[in-house]
Amino acid sequence: MAPEGSLGDPRYSARVITAPYAARPLADGHLIDLRDVVKDYHTEAGPFRALKEVSLQVDAGEFIAVVGRSGSGKSTLMNMITGIDRPTAGSLVVGGTDLTRLNESRIAEWRGRTIGVIFQFFQLLPTLNVVENVMLPMDFAGLWTPRERHERAMHLLELVGMVDQARKLPAATSGGQQQRTAIARSLACDPPIIVADEPTGNLDEVTAEEVFELFESLVEGGRTIVMVTHDHELALRTRRTVHMVDGRVSDGTLDAAVRA
Repeated sequence: MAPEGSLGDPRYSARVITAPYAARPLADGHLIDLRDVVKDYHTEAGPFRALKEVSLQVDAGEFIAVVGRSGSGKSTLMNMITGIDRPTAGSLVVGGTDLTRLNESRIAEWRGRTIGVIFQFFQLLPTLNVVENVMLPMDFAGLWTPRERHERAMHLLELVGMVDQARKLPAATSGGQQQRTAIARSLACDPPIIVADEPTGNLDEVTAEEVFELFESLVEGGRTIVMVTHDHELALRTRRTVHMVDGRVSDGTLDAAVRA
C-alpha cells in the first residue's frame, strides 16, 4: 500500500478536487497507439526524416522510459504523443482521440485535459509564485472556480512536499523544488498521461531519486508515464524501456547500442 499522503494513497481521490472527465473511459485499446508514424522536416540541407515508420503502444498504468542518443528521435516522438507536432504520415491515437483529425485549437484543448508535460528546465513562469504556477493550467482550461483551483493547487503542492513554498517565486526555490512544482503543475487538470522530458537531467542524485519516487507514486495512483531520460539506471527501474535509434523504435532492456 502506498504511504499516507503520497500520490498513490487511495485517499488521494477523496481529498483532492478532480476534473469532471477524470474517470472517463479513454480508449477501447491502447492508451497511446502510434502506427507507422513518419515525420519529415524540410531543412536548408534538404529533407530530414526524424521518425521512420514508428509504431508504439502504451497501455494505461504503464511507466516507460524512452532512451537513445541525441538526435535519435526521442524529442520528436514526445512531440507526437503530446500533439505539439503532427506526423507526416501514419496513425496517431492518444487517449482514444485521433490527433491527426484535430485542428490546432482542438488539440490545445485536448492536450490541456489529457496530457501533463514535465520539462527538463521546469518552464515555470518567473513572475508567478509557486501556487500560481500550479493554478495556471486550470485557468487556461476553464476548470473550477478560483477558490477550487487554489484548493486543488495547494493539495497537489502538499502531495509533492512543496506546500510550505507556495508563496515563493520560482527563483527563490532550489532546482529540486522547482521540479516538484512542475510535477504538481503537470497534474493540475487531472490528466491520465504524464510525459516527462529529461525530468532529472538538471538534478543531483538525491533529488533525482526523490523525483523518480514521486513518479512511482503517480503510477501507483493510476497515471501513465512516458519519460525520456539519459539515465540508464533510472530507465532500468521503469516497467519497460523503449529504445530510439536513428528515428526507429524498439522495446526491451538497455543494449550495447544504446549504452554506447
